Amino acid sequence: MTLDGIEKLLLDEYPKRSKNSTKVNFIRYCDDFIVTANSEEITREIKDKIAVFLKLRGLELSDDKTLITNINEGFDFLGWNFRKYKDKLLIKPSKKSIKRFTETISQTISEGMAWSQDFLIAKLNPIIRGWTNYHNSVVSSDVFQKLDHKIWELLWKWAKRRHPNKSKNWVINKYWKRSVTRKWNFSTERNNLLLLSKIRIFRHIPLKLQMNPFLDNGYFCERQNKLSSRKSQSI
Repeated sequence: MTLDGIEKLLLDEYPKRSKNSTKVNFIRYCDDFIVTANSEEITREIKDKIAVFLKLRGLELSDDKTLITNINEGFDFLGWNFRKYKDKLLIKPSKKSIKRFTETISQTISEGMAWSQDFLIAKLNPIIRGWTNYHNSVVSSDVFQKLDHKIWELLWKWAKRRHPNKSKNWVINKYWKRSVTRKWNFSTERNNLLLLSKIRIFRHIPLKLQMNPFLDNGYFCERQNKLSSRKSQSI
């Protein structure tokens, strides 16, 4: 609630329809927000205005989390990295998000040294499912494939440590199964480890901002049906 006045402040100071538009936009999720402008000078000016706004309410901007950058250099927001590559904006999972995910997987596998394979898969799959469902609407295919390989390396170490005196082929045959499309499937008769690279990428369906949820019920019902259909096809 304390931040509710920032957008109005910026709209009053930098009207979008003025002849000399500074292209100021304010995007917020809870207490995280970004502000865009068409120059570094305007951006620094806005930063000072927001600092004054927050100070009056007993708050201040975090020096560690506040960054002024060019879109060609990119920035992180809500677990994603936004950056232009040759004038094309790409949104990818951020390095911090990838690092946290990898650490969580690694820690779970380390804790599961004495677990059965079924139980380990049951622990890993919700972590993989949750992370991929969050990131499957952005440019994630390459990241998913790299993480599959990283998880394979961690699981290989897990399996070898459990059977230090067994041969490589023995370990493979015990923990990995072949399928028509893939040689390495970490699976049992009851359960299969989810593969990130098999997750479908669903592009976000833009919302038509001129639509009114009370007047354009048909549009919102159709949009919700599309979203539900996509969700049912995901993991």
